[in-house]
Amino acid sequence: MAQYHSLEEAARRRLRALRRERGWSLDDLAERTYISASTLSRLESGHRRIAIDHLVTLAKVLGSTVEEIVAADDTGVVIRPSTDESGSITYWRLTHPDDTSGRMVVKMRIPDYGELPEARVHQGRDWFLVLRGTVHLRVGTRDIFVEEGNAASFDTMTPHSLGGHKGPVEILSIFDHHGERAHLHEG
Repeated sequence: MAQYHSLEEAARRRLRALRRERGWSLDDLAERTYISASTLSRLESGHRRIAIDHLVTLAKVLGSTVEEIVAADDTGVVIRPSTDESGSITYWRLTHPDDTSGRMVVKMRIPDYGELPEARVHQGRDWFLVLRGTVHLRVGTRDIFVEEGNAASFDTMTPHSLGGHKGPVEILSIFDHHGERAHLHEG
C-alpha cells in the first residue's frame, strides 16, 4: 500500500510540474481538459484520488503518457523535457519546474523566416549556444551570424531578433525570469 501512495504522490508532482512547465494556471488546464479547476486542485494536492479517466485526459492534454506520469519516482533527478510550440518555434524546457535558481535552460528550434521577425526589447540578458545550423542574430543595427558550436550573449534592452540562416537552427538558451517571460509566455 505504501508503494501505491508514493506512486500517486509522484503522479501528483508530475501533473503539477507538467502544468507549470507550460505556464498554465489551474483554470487554463481546466479549459483544456473539461475538468474543473477545483477538481484539478484537489487532484494535485492529494485531497482527491486520481482516477484513470483523469490520468488519460491529463496525460493527453499535457503532452505526456499515463506510463510517464505514474512511473517510479525519480523526481529531482531526471528532467523530462516537454515540447511546447509557440508560433513556429519549438521549445524544450530543460530546467526542473521547481528550480529556484532564477534561471531556465531551454532548447529551441527556430525556423529560417527569410526576413527576421520584428526586433524586441525586454529586461535582462540573453545567452545561447548554437547546437545545429547558423543563427542570424540582429542586435541593434548589427547583423551577426553565429555558427554551430559558438555562443552569443547580449543586453536585451537593445532591440534584437533572431532566426535560422539558410535553414532551421537549434539553440540552447539560458533565460533569467525576464527572458523567460519575454520568450516563453509572450510568444
